Amino acid sequence: MAETTNAADQRRPGGDRQQRGGGPQRGGQRGGRGGPQRGGQRRGGDNEKWTPVTKLGRLVAQGLIKSIHEIYLFSLPIKEHQIIDKFLSLKDEVMKIMPVQKQTRAGQRTRFKAFVVVGDANGHVGLGVKCAKEVATAISGAIVAAKLSVIPVRRGYWGSKLGAPHTVPTKVTGKCGSVALRLVPAPRGTGIVAARVPKKLLQYAGIEDVYTSSRGKTRTMGNFVLATFAAITKTYAYLTPDLWKVTPLEKTPYQKFSEILAEKKESN
Repeated sequence: MAETTNAADQRRPGGDRQQRGGGPQRGGQRGGRGGPQRGGQRRGGDNEKWTPVTKLGRLVAQGLIKSIHEIYLFSLPIKEHQIIDKFLSLKDEVMKIMPVQKQTRAGQRTRFKAFVVVGDANGHVGLGVKCAKEVATAISGAIVAAKLSVIPVRRGYWGSKLGAPHTVPTKVTGKCGSVALRLVPAPRGTGIVAARVPKKLLQYAGIEDVYTSSRGKTRTMGNFVLATFAAITKTYAYLTPDLWKVTPLEKTPYQKFSEILAEKKESN
């Protein structure tokens, strides 16, 4: 009987009973499954070399575009978040994570929705929203979406134009759902007079002094932060007299470096 049992074990994959029962040996053969380095390997993927896939990305990677303001000047769409990382040093913060459900024939499907704000506190801010089955996936996706939505923030003065711009240039209003938020210029030293949600967004935008007025269902945090972001976006929507000067028409980066982009396409 002993010989028959040993022969059956040899026919089975992993028939050695000692190796089969040993947890550490099995995990070692499969690449350390469940080991402490599992999460670190996933996070290390962000440090991989960036291979641009768009025209704008190739120009940025080659150093032909020196500033992100050249991109904003011609309203070029940014499709790769590495472009933002190339020019700006951003900080991110998760504003809220909430579960959302969808009723299907198999039952309720629960996913997680993340709201993330990114900014450099110096005139650039972005907001991203992402929904995923796992919290970590939702947060990482929201960070990427926030980087792709980074906008320039125009700052101005209240009263005399002394020192650096510190407040919003005009009164602006943003709306999302039933929530409406109004930003009003404030004197230097006032600070950000706002609730917790818009205050965080305004800090990341680099605005030092501002009054705010809100109405609607502000307990809906998603709409509240989206209304604030919409108001900040409108700071460049007003053409004030100091922007009336005539500027020469320049070539877009695609026109200026068309030969380089054509060579790159032919080589591919």
